[in-house]
Amino acid sequence: MNLLTIDFETFYSKKFSLSKLTTEEYIRDAQFEVIGVSVKKNDEPAVWFSGTYENTKEFLEGYDWANSAVVAHNSMFDMAILSWHYMLCPGRILDTLSMARAIHTIEVGGSLKALAEYYELGQKGTEVVDAMGKKRLDFSKKDLAQYGEYCKNDVELTYKLLHKMLPNFPLFELKLIDLTLRMFSEPVLRLDRKVLESHLQDIKRHKEELMDKVSHEVTTLRSNPQFANLLESYGVTPPKKISLTTGKETFAFSKTDEEFKKLLEHENKDVQAIVAARLGVRSTIEETRTERFIEIADRGPLPIPLRYYAAHTGRWGGSDKINMQNLPRGSALKKAICAPEGYQFIDYDLSQIEARTLAWLAGQDDLVEAFDRGDDVYKIMASAIYNKPADEINKDERFVGKTTILGAGYGMGHKKFQAQLKNFGVEMETEECERVVTVYRNTYPRIRKLWYSAAEALENLLKQKHGRLGRNNILNVVAGVGIELPNGFYMKYPNLRKRQEEDKVELVYDTRRGKAVVPNRIYGGKVIENVCQALARIVIGEHLLDVAKKYKVVMTVHDAIGCVVPDSEVEEAVQYIEKCMKKRPKWAPDLPLDCEGSYGRSYGDCK
Repeated sequence: MNLLTIDFETFYSKKFSLSKLTTEEYIRDAQFEVIGVSVKKNDEPAVWFSGTYENTKEFLEGYDWANSAVVAHNSMFDMAILSWHYMLCPGRILDTLSMARAIHTIEVGGSLKALAEYYELGQKGTEVVDAMGKKRLDFSKKDLAQYGEYCKNDVELTYKLLHKMLPNFPLFELKLIDLTLRMFSEPVLRLDRKVLESHLQDIKRHKEELMDKVSHEVTTLRSNPQFANLLESYGVTPPKKISLTTGKETFAFSKTDEEFKKLLEHENKDVQAIVAARLGVRSTIEETRTERFIEIADRGPLPIPLRYYAAHTGRWGGSDKINMQNLPRGSALKKAICAPEGYQFIDYDLSQIEARTLAWLAGQDDLVEAFDRGDDVYKIMASAIYNKPADEINKDERFVGKTTILGAGYGMGHKKFQAQLKNFGVEMETEECERVVTVYRNTYPRIRKLWYSAAEALENLLKQKHGRLGRNNILNVVAGVGIELPNGFYMKYPNLRKRQEEDKVELVYDTRRGKAVVPNRIYGGKVIENVCQALARIVIGEHLLDVAKKYKVVMTVHDAIGCVVPDSEVEEAVQYIEKCMKKRPKWAPDLPLDCEGSYGRSYGDCK
């Protein structure tokens, strides 16, 4: 394959820019204009072209895109332009921004400027600043030529950056980058405008009713204790933080508290509304997202924007202000996302993947074998908790067993366990929660032992020592780097250090929240949670690529795969997808996997 490196320069102004609009909005807007484009074929010098739409299309059609690997820095942008405006689709998509996220986490900024400086590749120009507000015909011949040199330099820097990162970048991950970007740049899903409009009316009516109700209780909204009680009445545990002023624990109810802001996206619309009222936000997330969907429906098919390697565990994250990773269960938004005419939407989810991975990694073979046999592990856990046969366990007891299996595996204490149960509307006394957690740890001692091994791994990283972790020592603890995963990437803990916290010493590492870098507590159980999520992500990644060999994959949400298939192939496709998702990875041939799912005309029809 030839390698084509590309960079588009486009019109922007103070009101019309990617800082004001989403990528989808910006590229599909009537004001959008390509000022020029630079292309580099293999190691040949980059070429700049600027002209009318027709001339630019003719220039671009001079390259064999379908049989080339194409790279850009932030390919989500450039590939969407190439596809939506010029109907050109690359044979393979590469992206230096995505690659940098996986390699560097927070250690280096994601901009081309920051990465070029880090790798000492050269300087990125500043001519783009002078282009603000200028359409193509507004440039003088000299200024346009200078802008072309700027664009060509960006292409050369991107080409050099790719070759710095490519040698040790796993092919498997490059394929995932390609697949992720095609979900956005080659959209096929349709949005049902009628469903969306009806849903928006329902949201606004319900919000007004609720706002009228809570607005009369101003003291409830303003009083921290009363607002905490209001949240708890909806089964939500109020988020807390350590006050920088008093050093004591207090409620985290401010506009800068990330955990509180997350409640704006809670699956319960009432919770969204009361949190919005407390924050003084006029619209709930559900409302603004529905309005955004309606706007997209008018512009064309729904692109699925996902950030590859958004979390340090490698998981995908939402992007472009519609966050497809957290659409509420049963939401009308899902009903509005439809397969194209003549196709069905198939949604399949890996069953209990983290719990299975945890049991396997710990070498807790009795639990692994129970999963493998298809036993009801929640009833088995409840049987141990309530000391009676599994066939006598009732629905409520099984739920406690389920919550224990899914929640206690990462070292969660009894207080957090109690709060988690309360979130689901289950009240349990503190002493009973203590007992349940103890029963779990005694029933599955190898899982508890794994937490201690992970704590030792952290100490090794701190002391710049190598080590091993997990079943058959599958994970390498590499001094100065992190914990090596089966895909060749690392779980990294940047600037790992000890911190004195009142009467105890704890380990922290740096993580990014927005533009800020903040310390984050880390311990053995949390490391295992990170690792299990990372391993589960590798598993679903392998399945994504297998499914994509035969069918159009349109999205992934956590441990699920969404794809579209022709009506005539649905039953065959279901069998194929189930086979793909039960396939065990080569690095874990004894990891028992299972899946479940369904299909329908829309995403919401898949129960």
